[in-house]
Amino acid sequence: MDHMADLQRIADSFDTMTCVMSVERRPDGGHGAIRIVTGNRKYLESIERPAPGTELLTTRFEPNSEYTRYLTRDLNFEDYCYRAAVEKKCLHSYAHPERIRAWFNMTFLPLAIEDGDTCYCTYTMEINFEASTEQLSNISGALASAVLETTLKLSNAKDFPAAMHDVIQNFRTLCKAGYSCILLLNRDQRRCKVLAEDFAPEAGPSHAPVLEAEDFYAVAESWKDTIAGSNCLIAKNEAEMQVVRERNPLWYESLCASHIRTIVLFPLVSQDELLGYLWATNFAPENAGKIKETLELATFILSSEIANWLLLRQLRHLSSTDMLTGLYNRNEMHRWMSAYAGGKLPQPVGILFADLNGLKTVNDTDGHDAGDRLLRDAACALREVFGSYEVYRVGGDEFAVFLPGVTEAELAAKAEALRAAAARYGKVDFAIGWCVEDGGLDIEQALNTADERMYADKRRYYARHPEKKRGI
Repeated sequence: MDHMADLQRIADSFDTMTCVMSVERRPDGGHGAIRIVTGNRKYLESIERPAPGTELLTTRFEPNSEYTRYLTRDLNFEDYCYRAAVEKKCLHSYAHPERIRAWFNMTFLPLAIEDGDTCYCTYTMEINFEASTEQLSNISGALASAVLETTLKLSNAKDFPAAMHDVIQNFRTLCKAGYSCILLLNRDQRRCKVLAEDFAPEAGPSHAPVLEAEDFYAVAESWKDTIAGSNCLIAKNEAEMQVVRERNPLWYESLCASHIRTIVLFPLVSQDELLGYLWATNFAPENAGKIKETLELATFILSSEIANWLLLRQLRHLSSTDMLTGLYNRNEMHRWMSAYAGGKLPQPVGILFADLNGLKTVNDTDGHDAGDRLLRDAACALREVFGSYEVYRVGGDEFAVFLPGVTEAELAAKAEALRAAAARYGKVDFAIGWCVEDGGLDIEQALNTADERMYADKRRYYARHPEKKRGI
């Protein structure tokens, strides 16, 4: 039966960009070809004369062509077309596909017209070059409540990773998934870091992929091509997992080896920067539509919250870290000291000061670059001995270490271990002073005692090596 004229009139009856889609229905519940049958003038112009940044694969429209003539295969688009045309559902989505620098306000409406196993729906779209908060908030009451709860939980969190764990746990429950996580990417170090993860009770950590392995970054880097320009990847059955296989065979093999049958993968993007991915495995396929609707908004908010947390963490790192050595700086030491100023410590604490001998001589004779190398070597020696404790660079050549819960004998042994470690780093030589505050002193007295002992040790050093005395 030829409904072409009727379908053209339907498309033309819309004032916004609209086309008619056809979907071949299969007896097994899947679908065959999905075609763009026809469109109104505004829709055809969006193909033939696209706005900058919205170009498709071709600028020539051919009626009744498969949609992949115009854009890379998109499982999400296929799912919406199928549910509208075959399942007769009215659907809406507001999404930002990676392949096009615009937000799409999309509506899919079922049509009663059918040709045997060919079903039809309309696809209407509006394009926004900036995200519309009105469209993002145009969601169901239940979804709005869940997203608001997530936003408040993260905004007020004192422990951001713990709050993110609650969020990812709720997400896994929503998906009825075996595993879910938020994976952050560090492009400079080419490493992945799990920010939060959750397992189904019957799964447990042994069923999770090894996401922080050194070679996993290359896998995560390949996901952009696997998503192929869409705003996410949702593969809910074997047919859709075969698309993953075609685009990323090595990753597909890894998924199969981990007994992963379905997968959700959403990029986390803020200010056009890819922060990482939210993903879930072995989710309930019947929840695919709800998952996409939820995460299109939730990931927008999560990305913003994660970006803010990363920025604050970076600022804290810059304010508390000595850039030359990577140790904590004087600011961070003052924060520690101010917490106990004028009072007793909650437990015995060892305080060790180490002053680098001979730095001025190295700077004067070998240059500042050699002096910088000496300072970095000194930091390496300190880390070697005090790796699990907080080590501070508190001045040009001065360092401090705080060791909670140590005894006098243990701290004395650490001081000797530091001298031995320094000897392995060429010209590194420390003047060392230490004190254990075990309730008999307050923190200021303990600091002064350690400092006095360190300077006494330094005087002994320069007495033995007068040629290296400062100022000479």
